[in-house]
Amino acid sequence: MGNSVQELLEMLYDTIREARGFPLVAEKCVIERDKALDLLDEIRAKFPTELAEAKRLVDARAEFIANAKREAETIRKAAEERAKQLVNEQEIYRAAKEKSSEMISSAEKSSAELRRVANEYVDDAMKRTEDALTQALGEIKNSRSSFRNAVSSMAKNQPADSSIDVAMDE
Repeated sequence: MGNSVQELLEMLYDTIREARGFPLVAEKCVIERDKALDLLDEIRAKFPTELAEAKRLVDARAEFIANAKREAETIRKAAEERAKQLVNEQEIYRAAKEKSSEMISSAEKSSAELRRVANEYVDDAMKRTEDALTQALGEIKNSRSSFRNAVSSMAKNQPADSSIDVAMDE
């Protein structure tokens, strides 16, 4: 028979339930001994197989649960590592942003100071150039005046049609 232990037990139960009872004693009955023993032998024969199958299923379930726990622990550890990494990256990003803000502020201050110093230098250079040009212009005026005076005094000493007078008028 290809019946399972559950089916065989059900058949034994039906056999006992359908058995004829003794007159005046309801708890006692007559069953076919060979039929009952055959069912019990089949149950006994299948019991180790089904127990082994049940044990195998329980062991497989335990192994599955252990694997699931290991995998869950691996996933949890990886998630913790990733969270730490993200926190570190965020901290590095924050520090880099803070440092870049400081560098930009420092560069802007340095740039403003360089502009101020450059403007002062250019103004001073232009003032010195203006002073030098004013002094040179003064010297040119003095030289011209000296030249005119020299030409005038020479003109008084020379005839009127001299070429020096012509040069002075131009």
